[in-house]
Amino acid sequence: MSIYDTLNNKQKEAVFHTEGPLLILAGAGSGKTRVLTHRIAYLIEEKNINPWNILAITFTNKAAGEMRERVDDLVGYGSESIWVSTFHSACVRILRRHIEKLGYGSNFTIYDTDDQKTLMKDVCKKLALDPKVFKERAILSAISKAKNERISAQEYRQQTAGDYGRQGIARAYVEYEKQMKLNNALDFDDLLGKTVDLLLQDPEVLQYYQNRFRYIMVDEYQDTNTVQFEMIRLLAKEHRNLCVVGDDDQSIYKFRGANIKNILDFEMVFQDACVIKLEQNYRSTKTILDAANSVIRNNRGRKEKTLWTENEEGNKICLKQFESGFDEAEFIAADIEKSRREQQDAYRDYAVLYRTNAQSRTLEERFVAESIPYKIVGGVNFYARREIKDILSYLKTIDNGQDDLAVRRIINVPKRGIGLTTVNRIQGYAEERGIGFYEAIRVADWVPGIGRGLTKVESFAALIEFFKAEANEKSIRELTEDILKQTEYLERLKEEEGEEADSRIENIQEFISKIVLYEEDCESRNEPATLSGFLEEVALVADVEEGEEERDYVVLMTLHSAKGLEFPHVYLAGMEDGLFPSYMTITEGDEEELEEERRLCYVGITRARKTLTLTCARKRMIRGEFQFNKMSRFLQEIPRELMGLKEGYGKGNGSAGKGGFGQTAFADRNFRYRELQKNPFTASKASRNFGDAGAKALDYQVGDRVKHGKFGEGTVMQMVKGGRDYEVTVDFDVAGTKKMFAAFARLEKV
Repeated sequence: MSIYDTLNNKQKEAVFHTEGPLLILAGAGSGKTRVLTHRIAYLIEEKNINPWNILAITFTNKAAGEMRERVDDLVGYGSESIWVSTFHSACVRILRRHIEKLGYGSNFTIYDTDDQKTLMKDVCKKLALDPKVFKERAILSAISKAKNERISAQEYRQQTAGDYGRQGIARAYVEYEKQMKLNNALDFDDLLGKTVDLLLQDPEVLQYYQNRFRYIMVDEYQDTNTVQFEMIRLLAKEHRNLCVVGDDDQSIYKFRGANIKNILDFEMVFQDACVIKLEQNYRSTKTILDAANSVIRNNRGRKEKTLWTENEEGNKICLKQFESGFDEAEFIAADIEKSRREQQDAYRDYAVLYRTNAQSRTLEERFVAESIPYKIVGGVNFYARREIKDILSYLKTIDNGQDDLAVRRIINVPKRGIGLTTVNRIQGYAEERGIGFYEAIRVADWVPGIGRGLTKVESFAALIEFFKAEANEKSIRELTEDILKQTEYLERLKEEEGEEADSRIENIQEFISKIVLYEEDCESRNEPATLSGFLEEVALVADVEEGEEERDYVVLMTLHSAKGLEFPHVYLAGMEDGLFPSYMTITEGDEEELEEERRLCYVGITRARKTLTLTCARKRMIRGEFQFNKMSRFLQEIPRELMGLKEGYGKGNGSAGKGGFGQTAFADRNFRYRELQKNPFTASKASRNFGDAGAKALDYQVGDRVKHGKFGEGTVMQMVKGGRDYEVTVDFDVAGTKKMFAAFARLEKV
């Protein structure tokens, strides 16, 4: 029996078509890696192609390693001569041999992100660029985007003439490139760009590699950027035996520079290209595939294809809407436990996928409470994230100045000019006197050699003492928000992190929601909400004994991290407009962005093999206040006949009906949500902290049109007196229904 007999007809067609340009549109779960590896074997065994004439490129080291292993198993002797590598690895091999032709030494250094930031800091200092205007990370991001689009420093300077802000970046770009050349160094973008430069500038080198790589195969082609496309085009130009494999419906990395047009316009560039569609799915049930097809066909910018399978019909998709995100997390945990017991599955058979990292917090806490082992894949556990540890360290220092680790962490966070030398001198003084680090800070004027750092250290100590005094008068939420305000933590985060700051800010907002829940829980039990108590509760969740790496655990991850993976049972959580698709995508009305979000939904659905559960919540706590969201528009695109209901279960005796699982009450101290679910806007510590916004202070009433700084215009639907503030319900034209406190919302009548 031939190894090719195991392939279906379309897979065989793709394997046996060896000459000329070929586009393989490989749907999710259609066996594309199997096709690529068998195609390599066929070229060597049946077409007598030399192994060293074959180049197979993919994106990650893991994918390249798996492909190499499969190729070695199929081909055997001689397979080591095949180039199976990532784009960057292939470029390094080429540049090490020929980069001297570009004026670099073959022993060039490859700069990582930290190296780049250090160099850019020196560049900005040399050019006297205002650090408040020109942020190192933002400049490097702009340079990276330019390099990925094949825009040189000189071209960038010409294109930005007359634009003050971008001209500053252009100057930095020119100087950065000059310093990189002097240092004989390349960054990761250069590995691709310099390889293309080499191929364009030296015909001999180009001809050598065109003859060397007579057969080229590229995996995950939908993820290629402009410079990667140009590199492949040049290498394949002579023999034109280029096979690209990808799925435009799974193009979800636009934010990393991926250009979906590379796959959509393939036949325009290679007009004699053959197109083969792999539409048979070996992963999922018919029901799951029908749902995925129904969603993705709403995209206009795609190549028509429909996944099908010979697998069984399978269970209907479970769609559940809950009163709150807390109910959602409780249900998912309980459902996994029930399903696991009934089906005798392992924890690793379950995955919970979500749109943003911040969504993991409620899930993690619920899983800890239920003793369900889990692992965050492609991310960090919520309380281990840098920004959360920073805020916790402030709170720990305020509550207990003897925690040296906490004090050392924040003494220069955000940066306030206190260097390592100063910190070491304070630490040395503390050790000599047998006192704590913070105690040494309070007597910093006694520390030998502290010099000019004294003023900054004393300022830090005064700030902490100020917060300590506030802690006796304010709620934990108010204290935390004041820490963020006084330290300008969020502003500095935006400056340092650029586009990546949004995710970290979402995590901080989720942390504030956790504080509000703790305060509400204490109030419901007539107990004081203390800072020590809150830190103790967080520690019980954050410091779970990990011990050895758990082999059997539920996987929690973002949808972006889930690409390429599959699980028997998948939960897609937070399926609400404003969350998925995101609020920005909806309000800006960018059709391309919406289509990318829809592709992300398609990726999530097609991760499931046996069962798929979709969950959403009517209200979700964001930054300590509830926001009301509609069901995701993507849910509306799934035919009702594919949906089924699943009974609710949990610690209580409640059951789920159409509206989800919102009536169950739990006795668990850490998850006592009954009072919160009954009426989250009754008078409470959280609501009383907003100050007095009496009816006389408000210039709008029910029925009036108002404007919100973020949500835009809407109509006031209801106003309810709660404690010292009013809870105002507004139906916004775009963002949907939101309920908020009047003093915090700052609505303006229009």
